[in-house]
Amino acid sequence: MASGRRVERITKRTVDGAKPGERLYRLWDTDLKGFGVRVTPGGVKSYIVAYRPNGGGRSVSQQEFTIARHGVLTPDEAREEAAKILATVRHGGDPQAARSASRKELTISELCNLYLAEGVATKKASTLATDRVRIERHIKPLLGRKLISAVTDADVERFIRDVAAGKTAVDRKPTRVEAKGRKVETRKRTDPVARGGRGAATRTAGLLGGIFTFAVKRKLLTTNPVTGVKRFRDGESQRFLSAAELGRLGSALANLDANRKALAIIRLLVLTGARRGEIEALRWSEVDMDRGCLRLGDSKTGAKVIPLGPPALVVLEGVDREKGSPFVFPATGRPKKHFIGTAKVWNKARQLAGLEDVRIHDLRHTYASLAASGGQSLPLIGKLLGHRDVKTTARYAHLADDPVQAAADRTAESASAALAGTVGEVVPFRRQH
Repeated sequence: MASGRRVERITKRTVDGAKPGERLYRLWDTDLKGFGVRVTPGGVKSYIVAYRPNGGGRSVSQQEFTIARHGVLTPDEAREEAAKILATVRHGGDPQAARSASRKELTISELCNLYLAEGVATKKASTLATDRVRIERHIKPLLGRKLISAVTDADVERFIRDVAAGKTAVDRKPTRVEAKGRKVETRKRTDPVARGGRGAATRTAGLLGGIFTFAVKRKLLTTNPVTGVKRFRDGESQRFLSAAELGRLGSALANLDANRKALAIIRLLVLTGARRGEIEALRWSEVDMDRGCLRLGDSKTGAKVIPLGPPALVVLEGVDREKGSPFVFPATGRPKKHFIGTAKVWNKARQLAGLEDVRIHDLRHTYASLAASGGQSLPLIGKLLGHRDVKTTARYAHLADDPVQAAADRTAESASAALAGTVGEVVPFRRQH
């Protein structure tokens, strides 16, 4: 057995129990040689078959054939399929070559399906969910029937214009649900995925380019028609709250009769620069009060540490632990789930503060702008926010130098003072040792 090779009988229990590692790895079956499960760092598990075409020995390169994702097939069903594939190989067949040949003239819809099945192993679940919506909402309706070899740069340019103009927009009707015997109407969906626009066009074109890159790597095409096509400038929000606006928000939060968990979450968003999902899903096991930081096991950019300033620690100190729940902010009546109702309270808070144009994500921009105005360096701001690429932090380009923790302390203190509508001295939080 090769060093590091993992071998055990593949069952539902072993596949469910296969934890993602820092690198992609494979778990091989003890019963059927060549049958295995591939596990990506993102937790995607796929059944595979490894074989050497035409009965070749070690001089022939080993091929890996993806059968299906775990969940689409059971381990026993996947093993049966693997046995059929290996039987084909013993008779001189090459299933990977046959699959490639059958896909030489895929339509865009078929290419999208192939991409979602085999080209997204390293993507996070949240990103993949957005990709699926963009494919179904924009790409397939406009380009789905075209053969992949027939798509030109002119087609891509037209696609971008059509999405920007709202040709694929959907005016979704409000959802009606039953609540205590009466029908309740929820708000209409108005996000960019539903209504299109320039931002949706630019981001969907980026996804389309990635799909074509996948096709080129699979040798289904020789060129990517999206390459070089000009897109609309991605108009990411540059909205930051001023000190006066933060003061109004702080006053609104203090006077708002709303869910205490949501109010605490909003304060932590201002005081840490974290993403909403990171705070809503925060676990007590990720909170290090002694060292003043959050140690997130996962985030949009993977595992990361978020330094906490004294005001953020004060907010966390005031949160009561709910027995039986791992979450700092558990869902009401559902301790095994985390709270997700922040957006509703945020809408009330921003209206009360007269900040109707401010999104909850703009609190993250605000934290960064406070750090920048305080003279923190670009790399330091990137560390505070958990950015992987310094280009992402470029919008806050005010340069200076200081340690990360000190920057977190001063930035959070500044945010806390603004929330309180004061500029007075902030009393340092005394960490417990």
